Amino acid sequence: MTTTPQYPNIKHQTSNIVILGGGESGAGAALLAKARGFRVFLSDKGKLADKYKTILLDNGIPFEEEGHTEEKILAAGEIIKSPGIPDKAELIQKAKQKGIPVISEIEFAARYTRAKLIGITGSNGKTTTTLLTYHLLKNAGLNVGLGGNIGESFARQVIEDSFDYYVLELSSFQLDNSYEFNPHIAVLLNITPDHLDRYDYTFQKYIDSKFRILQNQTSENYFIYYADSEAIVQEMNSRQLIPIGLPITTEFPEGLTGKPNVSYLKDDVIAVNFEYGHQEPLRIPMSEMTIKGRHNAINAMAATLVCRVLNVPEGKIREGLKTFKNAPHRLEPAGEKDGVTFINDSKATNVDSVFYALGSFAQPLILIAGGVDKGNDYSQIEALVREKVKALICLGRDNAKLQAYFNGKVPVIHETRDIREAVKLGLELGQPGDVVLLSPACASFDLFRNYEDRGEQFKAAVKEVVDG
Repeated sequence: MTTTPQYPNIKHQTSNIVILGGGESGAGAALLAKARGFRVFLSDKGKLADKYKTILLDNGIPFEEEGHTEEKILAAGEIIKSPGIPDKAELIQKAKQKGIPVISEIEFAARYTRAKLIGITGSNGKTTTTLLTYHLLKNAGLNVGLGGNIGESFARQVIEDSFDYYVLELSSFQLDNSYEFNPHIAVLLNITPDHLDRYDYTFQKYIDSKFRILQNQTSENYFIYYADSEAIVQEMNSRQLIPIGLPITTEFPEGLTGKPNVSYLKDDVIAVNFEYGHQEPLRIPMSEMTIKGRHNAINAMAATLVCRVLNVPEGKIREGLKTFKNAPHRLEPAGEKDGVTFINDSKATNVDSVFYALGSFAQPLILIAGGVDKGNDYSQIEALVREKVKALICLGRDNAKLQAYFNGKVPVIHETRDIREAVKLGLELGQPGDVVLLSPACASFDLFRNYEDRGEQFKAAVKEVVDG
């Protein structure tokens, strides 16, 4: 275990704030800082999108793009950094050497809200769980906002601060630069190797990042975590933490019978237990939910537990689970041709996500994978690939690692840099009843702008094939 770095004695007395990065997060932070009376300057190494440039101009916020003016930035009393900028960046290192606090938009915005915060993180499932939690609470009539790593900037919403609750999806990058942020309910879904290129290829550093969500919690807060995640359990033992909330487990373990704060999955029914004021578990068959698969049982348990903590009526929870629509690019049906089904799982940017995706299908699979490898360990999915994948289509500029690992383990392997060719190959290799699954296990930046762009191009290519 390593020690989490802290900024000592942050008093928030600066009048001069610099924002690094001018996307949704940076623009929102700039607006909030301006609204709270700070002198604000925004700097972006790249070119600002027109919509964010317009926001800054309309609000009289000075900015620069396509380069940083170092002397202006290092004159800041505090820097709010885009999560996409690594701490090892030279400018960030210089700021830290000067003792300038570098924080996240999440950290900054949390100072100015009276709402109760629900923070959700994990290597996989956090978008689904965040959207589901928000949907369930909103469906139940709670005055709730949605932000963090999804939707509109949290900071921008806090300017008006009109919500009683915020459900926040939190990436490890956002948590890295949070120091006093403390959600009333913290949800930690799982920890598996991801973004290791950002953490010196050291899994423990990534674990430490995720555990920052707990750094300020007290007995007045709640911690919902996945008790079958080996990395979470080992880390909790090493930190000598005592669970102050609600463990989730996907199986009903020996010895846990009668413990009212353990939730589990059994016979495709989730049983959600919450000891504070509820004697009987809430049992919901997976067949009554719009989301499917074992991994989504975990997400549903976590979202339902948040609702139980906040005393949402059981009927409203069941109603919400039946009406929820998940985000695009997560096991999203994309079309069917000649009995071959195409599934868009472009958001699966790590191996663990692909593990869950493969486990969601009983049909033979043609898997489209590849992109920018982030230190992937493909052994996690080897058994499922051997069992289910009849062909692998490697989509990326450099497919050497992917091909080398699965050579001899998959009957057919093809390579391409063109997503339309990948879709056509999938159809040619498929037979009625097969599934062509885009589940890349890698980042998208070699061939696409982001995973959304990859998913949209995949759906467009499938539409071309389906339409003939």
